[in-house]
Amino acid sequence: MLGAWYARKVGPANAPRFRRTGTAGQTAVLKSAAFAGPLAQLVEQRTLNPLVVGSNPTRPTNTAQGRSARAGPDAFPTLIASIAAHSARISPKTVWTFVRARDDAGRVGWGEATLIDRADEIHTHVARHAPSWVGRPARPSHDAVATGDDAAEAAALCAIDQAVWDLAAQARGVPLAAALGVPRTSSVALYANINRGTHDRSPTGFAARAREAAGRGFRALKIAPFDDVRADDLRTDMGRQRFDRGVERVLAVREAIGPACDLMVDCHWRLDERSAGETLARLEPARLFWLECPLPETAETLGALKRLRAQANARGVRLAGCESMTALAGFRPFLDAGAYDAIMPDVKYAGGLAEMLRIGDEARRRGVLCSPHNPTGPIAHLASVHVAAILDACPFLEFQYGESAHFLDLCDRAIPDPNGGASALPGGAGLGAGLDLAKLAKLAIDSQPARSPA
Repeated sequence: MLGAWYARKVGPANAPRFRRTGTAGQTAVLKSAAFAGPLAQLVEQRTLNPLVVGSNPTRPTNTAQGRSARAGPDAFPTLIASIAAHSARISPKTVWTFVRARDDAGRVGWGEATLIDRADEIHTHVARHAPSWVGRPARPSHDAVATGDDAAEAAALCAIDQAVWDLAAQARGVPLAAALGVPRTSSVALYANINRGTHDRSPTGFAARAREAAGRGFRALKIAPFDDVRADDLRTDMGRQRFDRGVERVLAVREAIGPACDLMVDCHWRLDERSAGETLARLEPARLFWLECPLPETAETLGALKRLRAQANARGVRLAGCESMTALAGFRPFLDAGAYDAIMPDVKYAGGLAEMLRIGDEARRRGVLCSPHNPTGPIAHLASVHVAAILDACPFLEFQYGESAHFLDLCDRAIPDPNGGASALPGGAGLGAGLDLAKLAKLAIDSQPARSPA
């Protein structure tokens, strides 16, 4: 089905012949823009909400709900009163970092900035940028968030953007998705990333966790089987043993979940072109939906990525990546090069929620899937569900399965349970939930703003 989608988008001559192994991607793509009928007309009308972001010049403005083309003076009646960062240790290896924004009407908006081993720096950036927001209207950015070259600063600024969007949607009394645009669906398909929740890293351990997730209703899963592999070590006996073990993990998972589930493999940039090609060959029996981030993503690897994409497509597999890029400008070189079949922007780094939608629009225009990266906590998850509900070419959204019970427990109200392979759009205004400060305080780490280098 996705091969047919590609044929309609980029032409039959260029359409990869993808193998279908399950139904998750098929169901989602049927809701995409690439077919005729009433939904296709809705997709063509869909635009960023001009009341908050300004009209999108690449799409006709949707006026069906009486939205004006420009925000009036009362559209944002509240001012931001405070912005602060909070970090919580939710497992021995994981810290989630959040941003809390409060307006002068007492409403609270939330964002998430989780970045491995960077909590102190994020707190520093939030503390530095918060004064420029306090006293201003709770008005989300019209443009990409200016994030600079530092990943921790990008995460901090994107989390502030999320929190301000949450406040603005609450002030209007609408869900975040309705503030951002016009949702294409009321339920978002999820795939289970079982990596961080799998403590037994043997093939048997991965298989057991995958079988559990599939039994819960997930029709697509992802694992990272090569996290102990380094490309430089693959010419050594130990390196080859680790690589072989990674292959065994993938094949064990495929056997455990059967042919009806889609399976993705994340390589975390640990391979080189030769070993990535070998990976595609050895994993052909696993019938992968995609191979993710096989190589470091630099200007120098664009040619290699394009060649690997061709090899993958010839085997019925997609190539996916770009989970850590910031702003559309960061994705454009990879889109221009034809490096990937799927890109994976993350609400925590992509340059703001409005920019996420622009990135998704650009992917759609180029016949590329846009499946947001979402392996962290509940606030990023809620924001991602709202965004994914709007994206036209989103087959499914990532969900970090089984890492911690705190995912649901930290929320200050019930959210749609993501543990069954799909998430309904959260009810209520804004994100649909925030965090319980008392519970958050029990998990708080002693994170201090990092000192600026001398």
